[in-house]
Amino acid sequence: MKLIKTDKAPQAIGPYSQGYIANGFFFASGQIAIIPETGEIETGDIKAQTTQVCKNIGNLLEAAGLSFDNVVKTTCFLADMNDFGAFNEVYASYFTSKPARSCVAVKTLPKNVLCEVEIIAVVK
Repeated sequence: MKLIKTDKAPQAIGPYSQGYIANGFFFASGQIAIIPETGEIETGDIKAQTTQVCKNIGNLLEAAGLSFDNVVKTTCFLADMNDFGAFNEVYASYFTSKPARSCVAVKTLPKNVLCEVEIIAVVK
């Protein structure tokens, strides 16, 4: 296994790693709308938070030598399913290869953010 770590994505806020490459796949921990430079939460609406989440994912992918095109599966968590459409607008602009996906509404997310996204990517 190879640990993936970067200062360009939020540091872990618990007992976990940003991500690992193992057996030809990159497994990244769920990303929330933390701004890496400040450690603060992006306080905007679902579109602003989704944009920050996707930037964080992009930086993790870059640290692993990958891109959004390598992503084969995402799991998306929304605090409110009424945000589904707006979330998808931003999500679709980053995940243009349309990886397999699950999207669910949950009661609460860490730091009371509006969304969280985790990814699995193939290492070519």
